[in-house]
Amino acid sequence: MSPVLLFIVNDPGFFLSHRLPVAKGAQAAGYRVHVASMPGHAVEIITKAGFEHHELPLSRSGRNPMAELRLIFAIWKLLWRLKPDVLHLVTIKPVLYGGIAARLAPVKGVVAAISGLGFVFLSKGLKAALTRQVVSTFYKAALGKRNLRAIFQNPDDRDLLLGIGGLDASKVVMIRGSGVDLSLYSSMPEPEGVPVVCLAARLLLDKGVVEFVEAARILRAHGIEARFQLIGDIDPGNPATVSAAQLEDWRKEGLVELLGYRKDIAALFGAANIVVLPSYREGLPKVLVEAAACARAVVTTDVPGCRDAIEPGVTGLLVPVRDAQALASQLQVLIEDPVLRRKFGQAGRELAMRAFAIEEIVGQHLDVYRQLEKKV
Repeated sequence: MSPVLLFIVNDPGFFLSHRLPVAKGAQAAGYRVHVASMPGHAVEIITKAGFEHHELPLSRSGRNPMAELRLIFAIWKLLWRLKPDVLHLVTIKPVLYGGIAARLAPVKGVVAAISGLGFVFLSKGLKAALTRQVVSTFYKAALGKRNLRAIFQNPDDRDLLLGIGGLDASKVVMIRGSGVDLSLYSSMPEPEGVPVVCLAARLLLDKGVVEFVEAARILRAHGIEARFQLIGDIDPGNPATVSAAQLEDWRKEGLVELLGYRKDIAALFGAANIVVLPSYREGLPKVLVEAAACARAVVTTDVPGCRDAIEPGVTGLLVPVRDAQALASQLQVLIEDPVLRRKFGQAGRELAMRAFAIEEIVGQHLDVYRQLEKKV
């Protein structure tokens, strides 16, 4: 009988954007693939791809303790029903709750995808420190199953969780991001005319959105001619979201073009000259991988995840986090030097071909699945 692979992920849209090729690769390798998530428009696409979908009462806010307990129970019941050979947990809440439930259910092997440690590890103050203590305890419990592999996208997150304890180094696997289908992201010549600088992300404070707008303001004041584009929507379920009022103020100010949520990232990057991501911390941001695949120079922050997605001084430039002045300065360098931009862009495409090709990323995941099955 074919082995069962179950993905649990918060958002079905995230599954499509970040794990669909892995699921298809597993399906082609003989796995019966199931996906469990909150409801959403993407569920229909998931089922049309030949995967069985299971709805879970997932939410990103998670402020009601009873609702969180009901969620853990719902995951536990699903695990007993499906008895997966491999359970692949994606995003923070599924990793924590699914990992705990898997220790009390007939699950043969667990993959915990640690694609970033989230808002709680960025926050400061006593409340944040106490919350980190609680979350750290959850991680210890969630990663304690014997037949488990924890996939990390950057060494900083790996070392942080190893330092917490409860995760043995033998369980660690490094896979550099979610990969990119290079056939969908072509290396196009830069457009002529006024340089276009774009940031594509959920419009969250910790994505560096405010610093991006401030950098645009600084460059405009210095007479630097460029167009600045924000691609993405606010996220009302996230405590770090930019407010609708703030967005409206930016619209009125006219510093940045607000393009909203878009699916045609390859086309937008192809029509841009520079891609920027001034995030405070990431796993390994797919947007920088997509920029590399499109042969676009990037400017990003010298923080975990972001610095791991580029080759500093070769495919892009690093700036200190939360520093709009430094961001403006490095953007000016690339705005005024098309030769350097093209050099960085070409090196980025070569990096994408070497390190981020989706076929390689899928193969690495399938190897992890096979290792877990052999251990049973």
